[in-house]
Amino acid sequence: MQTVTLVTGASRGIGRAIAEMMAAKGHRVIGIARKAGDATFPGELIACDVLDAAGRKAVLAEICARYSVDNLCNNVGLTANADIADITLEHYNAVMEANVASAIAATQAVLPAMRARGKGRIVNIASRAMLGRSGRSVYSAAKAGVVGLTRTMALELAADAITVNCVSPGPIATENFKRLNPRVGNEPTALEKAVPMGRLGDPREIAGAVAYFLSDEAAFTTGQVLHVCGGLSVGFAPL
Repeated sequence: MQTVTLVTGASRGIGRAIAEMMAAKGHRVIGIARKAGDATFPGELIACDVLDAAGRKAVLAEICARYSVDNLCNNVGLTANADIADITLEHYNAVMEANVASAIAATQAVLPAMRARGKGRIVNIASRAMLGRSGRSVYSAAKAGVVGLTRTMALELAADAITVNCVSPGPIATENFKRLNPRVGNEPTALEKAVPMGRLGDPREIAGAVAYFLSDEAAFTTGQVLHVCGGLSVGFAPL
């Protein structure tokens, strides 16, 4: 039977790379994104606004009624630059809803099938920004929350043979990163220069880490956080 993998935020960037890699491994990929209708997507792409809690719940219920999901990657996220003095309640709610509440909702939707099967893989996507980055107070808090969520879910679901792990990307060459961190000419940004490996990561390098956590070989690995950051977290992340 074909493995079913659900990826949120799947239409572009890291999510798209994950979808493509898992499809190449023979998985049936179900993607969630704000817009569907992309004929090049390597699976089924379903439109869903994750900030709409009721709509999100309905879409997830419909997916889980049609498919018994084996793997879940909670990749969807939202960030925006805002200094602490400028954060509004609307900004806070949107970032927390997209990064934390949506991961909880998707996990709750797929859990019954995973528990019935006696096996499951869940991977949450955090960010190196959780260790602190100027102008990203709410985003940092949300991604730190994703790590706490990962560790606690891992404890709660270990007896069901459901693993829960987290991949924490550093600066990755996606459209969204380039939009939020524009270069002046061809000069690398200060953040790019701070990466010990001297370059941005490729979305496929994040997909590779996710693929490991979704694999049978990772059956005894749970509650872990893997920084894929070119060394940028070294000296900041606890062991």
